[in-house]
Amino acid sequence: MRYLRLGVNIDHVATIRNARGGRHPDPVRAAQAAAGAGADGITAHLREDRRHIADPDIVRLVEEIDLPLNLEMAATGEMLEIALRHGPHAACIVPEKREERTTEGGLNVIQGHNHLAPYVRALQEAGIRVSLFIEPEREALDAAVALGAPVVELHTGSFCEADIVGDAAARARELRRLADAADHAERIGLECHAGHGLTFDTVGDVSAIPTLVELNIGHFLVGEAIFGGLESAIKRMRSLMDKARAEASGARSA
Repeated sequence: MRYLRLGVNIDHVATIRNARGGRHPDPVRAAQAAAGAGADGITAHLREDRRHIADPDIVRLVEEIDLPLNLEMAATGEMLEIALRHGPHAACIVPEKREERTTEGGLNVIQGHNHLAPYVRALQEAGIRVSLFIEPEREALDAAVALGAPVVELHTGSFCEADIVGDAAARARELRRLADAADHAERIGLECHAGHGLTFDTVGDVSAIPTLVELNIGHFLVGEAIFGGLESAIKRMRSLMDKARAEASGARSA
């Protein structure tokens, strides 16, 4: 059975901090709590407008956290310079629009090939693992290979939205898209991750996809932390992931 890694996104701890200013709650402290609760990595998105994670947070995360740091970044000169300066373990290139509340979909890796290629190359030459945040579509996966990226992260937003509105048919269809995309990714040599909007109710079905290697989850965990604590939320998420992966592996063996 392949182990499924959990990356914890701490962006929205910083969102709460920034709502009032000052230093509390501290996203680096949240990263330390995540490490203690079983997270395998920390994800942080440094946005152009610095709406949550700020530059000093990145400095501290690199210096004070033992877990691998996955820096989510737009394909801009400013973000490339920051990534190259701090040298995180990984950089996930994501689309970014100033007016959006959160990332609304995957990168257009087909039409954006010429723009993205220099960023992928520069990050890889610096020894930073590059991933591309994309829709679960075969054409996007093939385009990621053409760009030379070794990793993709599938956007799970449509699957999670279908669950929220109770559309069982759409939920099943989107889960199939994710599974098919993850299988295709493995066939063409890509390491496949997934994330966006995952909850206790949706993580099991996604975790059961055997060709996924990592899930990145943030907003839901920070929200649950209000009611029961961050470490408790992460431990429960970790447990649900492990249970679903083990049950799926057992069913395939049988």
